[in-house]
Amino acid sequence: MPVSAADIAAGEQKAETCSGCHGPKGKSSNPQWPNLAGQQSNYIINQLNAFKDGTRNNPVMQPMAANLSDEDIANLAAYYSTQKPESAGGDSALIKTGQAKASMCLGCHGPSAEGNGQFPRLAGQHPEYLVQQLKSFKEGSRKAGPMQAITANLSEEDFQALAAYFGSL
Repeated sequence: MPVSAADIAAGEQKAETCSGCHGPKGKSSNPQWPNLAGQQSNYIINQLNAFKDGTRNNPVMQPMAANLSDEDIANLAAYYSTQKPESAGGDSALIKTGQAKASMCLGCHGPSAEGNGQFPRLAGQHPEYLVQQLKSFKEGSRKAGPMQAITANLSEEDFQALAAYFGSL
């Protein structure tokens, strides 16, 4: 089902189950769970399908996605992509350093880190969540060819600085 034909109201209703972790309207108050508000619909669809088919391993999300239909996934994606994102904040001492390093990310993730189709929105994401995802790419427990290549050359300090910057947007 194309996202343009998705039902935002049905997505909002289905999202009630998701709000325990991802917060009301996709704005998580827990830094271990990503904000979904304003996330790219194609990215949400791809990730829910990856959880559903097991290509993305997560013991919480796999059972949550297992029973979602293609229609449910499209509706959730439509709903979350239309919600207004907010800044999650970031360590002010690291933001400037992160901003200086961010250009390597913006080609795929959009000029303002708002996301770009299949590439997720980074702006306003919890810094702690972003650091964990960067580590997962570097360690290879999360797979995406370009991300493995990019994170291979980044340090823990780079992760912290980039995450602070993107969280602050």
